[in-house]
Amino acid sequence: MKFTYKNTLISCYVCFFIQSIVNNFSPLLFSTYSREFSVSLDQITLLVGFNFTIQMIVDLLGAGFADRIGYRRGIVIAHIFSAVGIAGLGVFPYIMPPFAGLLTATVFCALGSGFIEVLASPIVEALPTEEKSSAMSLLHSFYCWGHIAIVLLSTLFFSLAGGADWRILAFLWAIIPAVNCIFFIFVPINSYSAGRETIPARKLFSLRDFRLFLLLMICAGAAEQSIAQWASLFAETGLGVSKTVGDLLGPCMFALMMALSRTFYGAFGAKLKLSRVMTVCAVGMIGGYVLTFAAPIPAVSLIGCAVVGLFVGIYWPGTLSLATRKLPQGGTSMFALLALAGDVGCAGGPSLIGLVSGRLSGDASLKVGILSAAIFPIAAFILLNALKSKRNQPETDSDL
Repeated sequence: MKFTYKNTLISCYVCFFIQSIVNNFSPLLFSTYSREFSVSLDQITLLVGFNFTIQMIVDLLGAGFADRIGYRRGIVIAHIFSAVGIAGLGVFPYIMPPFAGLLTATVFCALGSGFIEVLASPIVEALPTEEKSSAMSLLHSFYCWGHIAIVLLSTLFFSLAGGADWRILAFLWAIIPAVNCIFFIFVPINSYSAGRETIPARKLFSLRDFRLFLLLMICAGAAEQSIAQWASLFAETGLGVSKTVGDLLGPCMFALMMALSRTFYGAFGAKLKLSRVMTVCAVGMIGGYVLTFAAPIPAVSLIGCAVVGLFVGIYWPGTLSLATRKLPQGGTSMFALLALAGDVGCAGGPSLIGLVSGRLSGDASLKVGILSAAIFPIAAFILLNALKSKRNQPETDSDL
């Protein structure tokens, strides 16, 4: 069988599905960890912190490592780590102290996911195809579709097979990175940095545009995860529904709207001006946050959360696409540093909501906390206009 660049693109799509498994499957098992292994809430918090901290470290260091060993070896190693980590959730706690086993599996998962984040986007950008921004948007939509699929299929599995067989599900999810790893051994891969003079990572920080893109990525991650992390609790407390229903009405609906917006831009983005779309989406996000806060009916507030999901979807992949057009010599280091900035936003946005909500009392405290996160789309709007200002370097792309 002869593999083509289309097979490479499909394999990259699967990469982001795998990232979603890493980040969203284990949280579905938190109650199982507590019941079966007597894992405390503090230990579960440590698992979450380890996952994202290691991913940020890989974002910071992974680019140089990838350039030394090559994209193919790097992405294959990332898949091996991911497969071992996901399957390890059902193995390691039984062959070593349970929490140490879960922590070991989490480390493998985080290493794999972080390396995928560093490599998948530049692999797509290096493909000899047109309309890179559309391909990038569709690429990132698979994280959202993966999130939805993992919640729905895992819930279905637990309903049919029972929670006691959760280890089987871990092994089933691990099949996906194992198979995709084999494909990456054979598909054609180009290096984004090959054949072009790249800007050293240290010099990138001296460029005004790059600093603006870093801030824009922080806003993208923060605006996205501010709703994603709190939507379930917001649905439960606002509507008085169960955890399962809250997950479906909250994060699942939010992820669906993100997936639809990224898929839409992936299909029709060639006809649209990316920077203009992102400016409109910033305004839409602000409106979604205000609707979530101001709506007198809880169900309408949830619609506001969905509106944020619809308009925030384009921001992470859109920022990457704008950066590669404005700074084509950024190299792999640029992708890694932008991913790191996005992860910083993913951690900071939900923390801001928790901090603001925790300082207030009453039923509206979470609403006020969510409203505080509107600062991120407001900042994104300002940053986009700064990138288009005359103080920038000469325009090299009509999208800016």
